[in-house]
Amino acid sequence: MQNLGSKGLSLTKRLFKSRAIGSALGFLCIAVAMFPLHPPAWAWALMILNGFIWPVAAFQLARRSTFPLKTEQRNVLLDSFFCGFWVGAMQFNLLPSVTSMSMMAMNNVALGGIRFLLTGWLAQALGITVSVLVFPLAFQPETSTVQMFACVPLLAIYPLMLGWIAYKQNHLLKDHKRALLALSQTDSLSGLLNHGAWKGHLDVEFQRCALAQQGGTIALIDIDHFKVINDTYGHVVGDNVLRQLSKVLNQNLRKFDLAGRYGGDEFCVILPDTSLATAAEIMDRLRDTFNATHYEWEPMMKVSLSIGLAPYSPSHADATFWLNEADKALYVAKSTGRNRVSCRVDGALHPVLSDPV
Repeated sequence: MQNLGSKGLSLTKRLFKSRAIGSALGFLCIAVAMFPLHPPAWAWALMILNGFIWPVAAFQLARRSTFPLKTEQRNVLLDSFFCGFWVGAMQFNLLPSVTSMSMMAMNNVALGGIRFLLTGWLAQALGITVSVLVFPLAFQPETSTVQMFACVPLLAIYPLMLGWIAYKQNHLLKDHKRALLALSQTDSLSGLLNHGAWKGHLDVEFQRCALAQQGGTIALIDIDHFKVINDTYGHVVGDNVLRQLSKVLNQNLRKFDLAGRYGGDEFCVILPDTSLATAAEIMDRLRDTFNATHYEWEPMMKVSLSIGLAPYSPSHADATFWLNEADKALYVAKSTGRNRVSCRVDGALHPVLSDPV
């Protein structure tokens, strides 16, 4: 309900500008066409109300409505009705009539597609019928030079304005699409890439390494005894530890490294074009930095990391095999005392090891 209301209010604000400008330009077009017909005073008053008062009234009706979108749709149908009414009142003067109905059709299509266009045509037909009942039935399609020039502003300005609104809306939708894409790829707790997004980047990195024959290294990171932290200090503290690790990753990795939350208390990093030795140095510094973290809410708490590294190898059939190597290296780090970096190359433990001081 709130989303519908928000959507309706946004539409109302956009249509107010187009309706206000379109009605004012339409007033000029219709008034010049009506002038030779010597309409009564009430018709002039209605033209002024329709051209300058109605846009404000329509905006207020929609803005204060519980369902602004539906109210705005009714407002646009009233616009169509008025358009048909003035076409009949102008005795079907060709250019002003076609101009007014074309601009109205453009509005209806933009708002609701073909179905709303057809509904708008019915409203215009009703307006013409009422006009024929009010004014003497006549058909004078001739358009004078003055009347032709009076239509020019509506023909030139209104489509340009609608095009600008459509451009801004398209730009806004692109921004929303980018934001939604980023949101769909982001872990809500850590702010890093989520599991699926990181795996997608890993597949891309694997293909790049295979084509370029340039190595990269991946790391799997596990927070030591994280379950004990949750059980002892509570899940709020546990979540803060996860956020702290994501902060340390953001501050200590290079700009082109890709960090993500693999799941639970496991994190993952892609280090492109990075040798195993360099990756071990980076991860060891990161481990030391995280170990030194002071938690104000739990001053006595110390948290360490176990890290498994695996470099790209042509022997890997796909990215899953590469990731499996890092997972096995992480298992070694955890099973040999934790708080260390372990490395595997082509299925064997590598001598580049990091032990806690």
